[in-house]
Amino acid sequence: MAKYIGVLTAGGDSPGLNAALRALGKSAQISFSMQLVGFKDGFRGLMENRSVDLDLNELSGILTMGGTILGTSRDKPYSMPVGNKTRDMTDVIVSNYQKHNLDVLVCIGGGGTHKSAYHLMQNGVNVVTLPKTIDNDIPLTDISLGFDTALGIASEAIDRLHSTAHSHHRIIVVEIMGHNVGWLTLGSGLAGGADVILIPEIPYEIESVVEAIRQRRRRGKNFSIVVVAEGAVSKNDAAQFEAGQSATKSKKARDKENGKLTNIKVNGQAQKLMGLRSGNTLHLARRLEELTGLESRVTILGHLQRGGTPSSADRILAARLGTACAHLIKKSRYGCMVAARGDATTPVELQKVVGKTKFVPLDHPWLQSARLLGINLGD
Repeated sequence: MAKYIGVLTAGGDSPGLNAALRALGKSAQISFSMQLVGFKDGFRGLMENRSVDLDLNELSGILTMGGTILGTSRDKPYSMPVGNKTRDMTDVIVSNYQKHNLDVLVCIGGGGTHKSAYHLMQNGVNVVTLPKTIDNDIPLTDISLGFDTALGIASEAIDRLHSTAHSHHRIIVVEIMGHNVGWLTLGSGLAGGADVILIPEIPYEIESVVEAIRQRRRRGKNFSIVVVAEGAVSKNDAAQFEAGQSATKSKKARDKENGKLTNIKVNGQAQKLMGLRSGNTLHLARRLEELTGLESRVTILGHLQRGGTPSSADRILAARLGTACAHLIKKSRYGCMVAARGDATTPVELQKVVGKTKFVPLDHPWLQSARLLGINLGD
């Protein structure tokens, strides 16, 4: 009996999404005689019942396209803006899933998408997820869709900035995306020959960075490339944040003892860190200019890293994950993420992925290589 698959792309866009849709759809239809229906703009499209049949004609010619033909959004099933209110639309989504007679819903996305998929699973929806994010922060998979392409884009940008830094004897500070992890910054900094690499996992001391630049000047190098993650913070800022967290925890403990813990709302850690790092790269550049006497210029790559044609590695990864997903669905294996492990793939229980983040380990070989190359890491 043919299976009916629903699929959506959610969260931020990244290269390789269309390649994954193509791999899933073609293998499902050609090899397993299954049918595929796509939902526009993530979970919102499923809630609003905006769908398109993804037959072989619809999937033709999209392998090299960036973005996603389905569109995407960050709307969550349990917290979705509708009109002038934010509502839990889980029941509507489950109802539409049933109306389409779907056997499974495939959700392609990052951490937030996996959390939403797990929520739907707990409400009776069969789900399978594919890991997608340029941040590469999804746990229990070696790599995520979009990371390799973004890594190449960032590395090329650093390559191009070397010539202007050298010509004008400047410090070029390059901000790389990655949210609260340093995979993209560390990888592109290594590939691009950066002199300083600052990542969230290693809070930096400005004095250490300044001394590294001064040492380069003493060796006759009158320019430096500083690659900084958008989530990187100084040791002072990190200490202040930790002190604030401790104070919040202490207040919670006191209020709990007094029976006052009801209705207390505290911003999430990620939101606090976002506020902490706001404008951090510009501030860092100003301080480096003041302390070294060298002109500093800032380049913020931003969403440039999300766009364009996926790399060959991302296309191959999309083929591996998409076809493996179709094979799992054929076997009625649900409630899992399709993870990349070495040259193979493996299903990972979704509950082991949700709410977790893959940070750069402090003993990671990339960090070891950076230190042996004399790259300053701010510590």
